[in-house]
Amino acid sequence: MPELYRLAEAAILERDTQAKCEQTRRLFRDWRQGTLDLDTGSPILPIGDPGRPALPELIDPRKLPRRSFASEAGRLRLLHAFAHIEFNAVNIALDAVYRFREVPESYIDDWLSVAVDEAEHYTMLESELRRRGSFYGAVAAHGGLWDMVCKTRGNLLHRIALVPRVMEARGLDVSPGIVERFRQFGDLTAAEILETIYRDEIGHVRIGNDWYRRLCEAQGLEPMATFTNLIEIYLGKNLRGPFNWKARIAAGFRRVELEFLEG
Repeated sequence: MPELYRLAEAAILERDTQAKCEQTRRLFRDWRQGTLDLDTGSPILPIGDPGRPALPELIDPRKLPRRSFASEAGRLRLLHAFAHIEFNAVNIALDAVYRFREVPESYIDDWLSVAVDEAEHYTMLESELRRRGSFYGAVAAHGGLWDMVCKTRGNLLHRIALVPRVMEARGLDVSPGIVERFRQFGDLTAAEILETIYRDEIGHVRIGNDWYRRLCEAQGLEPMATFTNLIEIYLGKNLRGPFNWKARIAAGFRRVELEFLEG
């Protein structure tokens, strides 16, 4: 039988965006059908840079131009930024499966399902960009999204704490305002796409919260103290609010956590 981890590696390294998304769908389908071998004999590559097309050019995020809702060009840039996030999210979810192997099968199932969702999000956004006469890669983007993946590649608990519970959870805070701004400018198609992504991301963060607590329990760690310690180690500063309490609680954060973080 084909080996799960070799197929995951191939999907991460795939440079063509559509091929990567299709390989991700096929990987999840084969996993659910039970046709993949879980042999862990294949090596785990560091993968400092996952497969991606030649464009977009990746630059320092501080050099990216401001994106305005007031013009079609500005809204295109915003949609492109979301497409870049979702494309990276496919790689991030695949890497969560590929890199960490001493895990229950339910872990693999959860993160492959996340990878498929991210592939669908990217596909929706890329199709909308093309409908508007643009494409993914038309404008520059930044490479910071993969940095935290590399920093946490050696520890599953750290990966789960810093990626879904920080990076993805931040998206829950800002997305409703962005959706509303698209609506205010009459761009209802973009608003509907981003609303769909927002709802799915609540589920992804919930998966992250669930696994974070399981890992803390298995290692005898207190979740809140561990989280604040990891924030200090990796970020060197407090998380910036305001937080979307409704979405974060739906995604598995607890009120006492949010009260502590906002304080």
